[in-house]
Order: sequence, then C-alpha cells, then structure tokens
Amino acid sequence: MTSRIERLAKPKPNLLKHPERSVYWLDELPPRRRGTATAFVTTPRLSQLAQGKRLHPSFQGSRPSPVWRVTAAALRASPSERVCHLAMPRVPAKAWQPDRPLLARVRRAVLTTVPSLRICQLSQPKRLATLPPPNMHIPSVGGLQPTRVSSHISLLATPKSLHPEYRPDRPVLWPVMVSALRVMPSERVQTLAQPKQTMALCDKRDPYRISRAALQAVASPRIEELSIPLPRKRRQK
Repeated sequence: MTSRIERLAKPKPNLLKHPERSVYWLDELPPRRRGTATAFVTTPRLSQLAQGKRLHPSFQGSRPSPVWRVTAAALRASPSERVCHLAMPRVPAKAWQPDRPLLARVRRAVLTTVPSLRICQLSQPKRLATLPPPNMHIPSVGGLQPTRVSSHISLLATPKSLHPEYRPDRPVLWPVMVSALRVMPSERVQTLAQPKQTMALCDKRDPYRISRAALQAVASPRIEELSIPLPRKRRQK
C-alpha cells in the first residue's frame, strides 16, 4: 500500500487525452489543424504548481523490518516518575466484579429451596385483559351494593344541549321562495356586480405622466418631518 506522500508525488493525469463529447458527436474525430492552432503558454506560477511535491530533505522512508537496532543510550535511559506513573495500568473501580463464568457452581441450599406463593405468583406471565362478548350475560355478584352518584357528577354526565337558535346544515337542494325569484336588484347592487375595469397595456397611456394636481400639491409639516432622514444616518459633507 502506497503512502500518502507517494500518492501526492504522482503527477496529475492528462485530462486532454480523451476529447470531450459534444452534442454533435461524429463517428470519426475531425482532422487536426496544423499551424493555425493556438499554442498554450503557461506562466511560471502554473508550471511551479504542476510540479510534483518534493520530499523533505530529512525524510526517511519506512523501516525495512519491524525489528531494528536499539542504541545503547536508549537501553541505559531511566524513565522519570511521571513516565512510570503513566505506564502503570489503570486500577479497576472498587465495586467492579469480573464476569461470572457460564458454568457456575450452584450451592445445595439453592437447589433445595422452596419458593413462596408470592414468588410463584410473580413468576407467572402477565395475561391480557379481554372484554367479554356483548351477548354474554355476566352474573351479578351478591353482596355488592349499587354505587350512588352525587348530583354534581350527574350534572357533568348529562350531554350538552344545543343552543335554541342552532340550525343544522342546509341540504344541497332546497326550495327557493317565489319572492326571491321575482326580486329586482337596485342600481347600487348592479353597480357593485359589475367587474372592475382595468386599463390594458396596449392603451395609449403614459404610466410616468404626473397629474397637475400632484404637481401643485403642498406637503404638510408632518410629512416634511417624516421625510427627513434620521440623524444617525446623515453624512457630514
């Protein structure tokens, strides 16, 4: 497997080796022109960037084998207290217990013990409560008295009554009164029923023309006050 530096040292691939396909693709490539083609000239900076990255002068390659010679100074070196402290393995927590083996020895007292009724009851799987069928008659249990409900609970249990003026949804087809069929709309209703007239773009109308009333209008002191920019946005000339 090549290293990172060796992969970076490889030159870039020539992308102009295969011509790019266009919309008008031909079976054969067009003949190359001689003498009229544009000669590409690269700048010194581009030529420098195109060169492969050189290795550092002090770079040393990978060692030939995992076993190498150790110097005498490294054999005689004495570690400091900090290095000895970091070299010590981490002590497990006080409450840590190793994993129990799969085949653990069971004591005779555990084998001869008898569970209580409560433990037998808790060991049973939980059963889902099923509702009885609607046609099934449930016998009444003797000794149970009917529960008395307070007046407030009875008041809350009663459904909410509809408003006296509530009217249900009208049907899709309902009869129309004769007076509604014979009614005549007023002039105001006919005016409001007319669609709004819009000026077409093809009309000879200048949208930038200013009316005479707008030219003679005088702004009020309040409008002049609002038109003045804020002091913090003014530029001092």
